[in-house]
Amino acid sequence: MAVPQHAKTEKPNLLGMNLAEMTTFFADMGEKPFRAKQVFRWLHQGGVDSFDAMTDLAKSLREKLPGVATITAPKLMTEQTSSDGTRKWLLDVGTGNGIEVVFIPEDDRGTLCVSSQVGCALDCTFCSTGKQGFNRNLTSAEIIGQLWWANKALAKDPAANRASERWSQDDESERSARSTSSGVASTASGRGSGSALPKRIVSNVVMMGMGEPLANFDNVTTAMDIMLDDHGYGLSRRRVTLSTSGIVPNLTRLKTRCPVALAVSLHAPNDKLRDVLVPINQKYPLAELLAAIRDYLEAAPRDFVTFEYVMLNSVNDSVQQAHELVALVGDLPCKFNLIPWNPFPEAPYQRSSNNAIHRFREILQAAGFVVTVRKTRGDDIDAACGQLAGQVVDKSNRSRIIKLSHAA
Repeated sequence: MAVPQHAKTEKPNLLGMNLAEMTTFFADMGEKPFRAKQVFRWLHQGGVDSFDAMTDLAKSLREKLPGVATITAPKLMTEQTSSDGTRKWLLDVGTGNGIEVVFIPEDDRGTLCVSSQVGCALDCTFCSTGKQGFNRNLTSAEIIGQLWWANKALAKDPAANRASERWSQDDESERSARSTSSGVASTASGRGSGSALPKRIVSNVVMMGMGEPLANFDNVTTAMDIMLDDHGYGLSRRRVTLSTSGIVPNLTRLKTRCPVALAVSLHAPNDKLRDVLVPINQKYPLAELLAAIRDYLEAAPRDFVTFEYVMLNSVNDSVQQAHELVALVGDLPCKFNLIPWNPFPEAPYQRSSNNAIHRFREILQAAGFVVTVRKTRGDDIDAACGQLAGQVVDKSNRSRIIKLSHAA
């Protein structure tokens, strides 16, 4: 069987190593642990892609590294900017496949929506990504490479830099407090300058792009390690959100491996309807999923789960279904994010009316829940929720990954 091009390299890609893995890599070369931290900072805080640029490394080490390792990030294929400022990039991950990553500037944050797979195998009926089929899981380097790439691209954008001033002060306070408590020196890019950590335009990451993150557990958690590391991107666990359709065994694993903020794609108040809209529910029904969520919240950085609920006209938006949803979640600490459905070609649905969404929200609020209605962003460039399609060349692996997900 032919080996995919992305797997043929003999040299490890340092971009995809968390700090523990990088420390082991350098130790195996006879180098001290601080060398791993230097390189780690250069990669993720300095955004460099050349060993020659790592000027505080010994010259002999800079000359040695290209022979034993690479720094390889996804390359840009296309770029689009929405009328509302949302930006979408299609990044090349080899063999003709492309993944989409979206940056959403808001008043108090800059959120990057990151993909975890080329396509998606779960085939949720209302989602454009699922209709593209599935090719493969992304590597940890390809996942963190989206954040690495976005930071470099946005740093060159004057508008993005000006916008980031609105949230950078609170963000810096949070990072400084965490650095002080952990004993991490606040230096820029590992360069020993003594200046503050670089201003971060991307303040939040949501694992809500192409793919099901928990179906690519090891690579996703390694990438999140790098996001959270104060020698890397320094994001707090509250600022990294993983969205899942509900692969229950891996949600349980996530609790101990890398607990971050949790969002769950619910979309239905009962198993009968969810079996159709979110087919993974046939393997892990709602009772199992809700029990796993309760267990997960014991370790989560936020004391609630966000339930995502796409609003489909005359499918899941009735008054009766709203009351059924209230009864389903009971006293589970949660909030609801109602998502007006974003259309794509040949989809069998229509978006719920504004009146239906308002009525649905009022019922949930009357029951004591916090409810938001997601503002559609980037729909003019197909960058809104459920619209990401990317470029999936080989769609033949859907059944294989579903079997793997079920066996998790």
